Amino acid sequence: MNTSALPAGLTEGVNLPLPILGAIIGVIILFFGRRIFWLCVAAVGFAAGVELAPHLVHEPTPLLALSIAVVLGFIGALLALFLQKIAIAVVGFLAGGKLAVAIAGAFFVQSAQYYGLTFVIGGVIGALLLLMLFDWALIFFSSAVGAHLIQSAIVLPATGNAILFVVLVLIGVLVQAGALRRSRAVVTD
Repeated sequence: MNTSALPAGLTEGVNLPLPILGAIIGVIILFFGRRIFWLCVAAVGFAAGVELAPHLVHEPTPLLALSIAVVLGFIGALLALFLQKIAIAVVGFLAGGKLAVAIAGAFFVQSAQYYGLTFVIGGVIGALLLLMLFDWALIFFSSAVGAHLIQSAIVLPATGNAILFVVLVLIGVLVQAGALRRSRAVVTD
């Protein structure tokens, strides 16, 4: 989670600094996102809430921004537990939208003008991918979200951030793909 995107004062009263907490959650999602799907959905909902709060309410208070993030995270976790297909589409939409906005921001100077459109297009693509290729898409998206949370907690030059992100995504995909392969081998034996 990029703390510069958070409203001022959001981390006040929190014993564990938000970047460290984000990095810890990022590591868990990076390596176990497919297995603990509900946490991945909750983390994506929380991250989306933090990003969306300033777009929903002009200059939200830190408490309101945190509340929006927590509510979206909680809704995501409930959806993941009780309505898996809907949760798959929602997490695909949120992760795809967040990833599309991040990619657009990295490559296009005027990306802020098209934030909503970029988020929706990326979200639709993410939802479709996750529904069609659930295990592999979940592995990729959870690796990307985990890598983003970790990378956001570390201050590096732009090139270093990009390299770290790609390396972390690859590590997450390889670790989770190995776990998927092992779990499928146990089922067929």
